Amino acid sequence: MSKFWAFLSGVHVLAGPALMLLYPLYASVIAMESPSKEDDEQWLAYWILYSLLTLSELILQSALEWIPIWYTMKLVLVVWLVMPQTRGASFIYERFVRGQLMKYGIIPTKDRKTR
Repeated sequence: MSKFWAFLSGVHVLAGPALMLLYPLYASVIAMESPSKEDDEQWLAYWILYSLLTLSELILQSALEWIPIWYTMKLVLVVWLVMPQTRGASFIYERFVRGQLMKYGIIPTKDRKTR
């Protein structure tokens, strides 16, 4: 059984960087080369949210160390953000982040197209 847990731990360690960095990097390059702007928005939103998540982790590091499944929860969240079927990054950005940025005047309301 210990070999199984060691294997699972190894997969977990490799899955994080692959799902959080390698795949989004590849998909971002493909999106930049495609004529569609929809995929550009998805990946820009992903990088904004990933940056906010990383910054939050740095600030809350001592508290997050006490949550044993934090990394797994983060991995599940990132999978939802990157999946093309869910377009989670665009969803979170449009529903929550964009409104807060407009509220505090970080982005002007008239420069963005209405949706």
